[in-house]
Amino acid sequence: MRAEPTCPRCGRAVHAPDLWSSAWQCDVHGPVAPLQAVRRPGEAGLQRLLGIAQVPVWIPWPLPSGWVVTGFADAGDDRTGALGAAVALSGPAPLGGVGELVITAEDPGIGLGARLAGLPGPDPGPTFGNSAPDGKVRHEGHEIALWSVDAGKECAVYVGEALAHWLWFVLSPADCGVLMCEITAVRDLRDLHDGGVALEPPFGAPSPFLDAALRPAPEG
Repeated sequence: MRAEPTCPRCGRAVHAPDLWSSAWQCDVHGPVAPLQAVRRPGEAGLQRLLGIAQVPVWIPWPLPSGWVVTGFADAGDDRTGALGAAVALSGPAPLGGVGELVITAEDPGIGLGARLAGLPGPDPGPTFGNSAPDGKVRHEGHEIALWSVDAGKECAVYVGEALAHWLWFVLSPADCGVLMCEITAVRDLRDLHDGGVALEPPFGAPSPFLDAALRPAPEG
């Protein structure tokens, strides 16, 4: 049995739609796209996400050497589909140890990317995009500009806009941000679901970063 949905912005329990509202409600943030329980890495979790995603399901491609997919998360319900989708990856950090990366696509206002980055959210903030971009990735021949967002010492965060949705790269630990020099292109895994060129992303053990970042808030 899957855990009950929570608020994508704060992790609190949410109230299901009722006779007066078709939206899930957070006591703090009002109407929200409910965050579903983290999905384990594997073909079953991927196919379930691809079947409901209303936003891109991004993955770096080619993957950095030694990196694997380690989990999925999504915000939305049966009525809306997934309005936010996150793919977690783990692998050798460029400066040693194990690195974690979560790539999120979401509609404005969802708040999943900001939650993973440890920001108050729901979006990157008023200063986003006011300077020259700090990096770029390519998708099907088009460049996507990325800006570094200050998230403190815990993570390196890069945000851009792609296909009319936010695109977040959240890397942990922060010095894993140098991996962005190696990530040059992304693919939308929905292409697999629609019969596009076959990709076979490798899967690994569940991501501890994704589980910790999206752990439900304690009651009370």
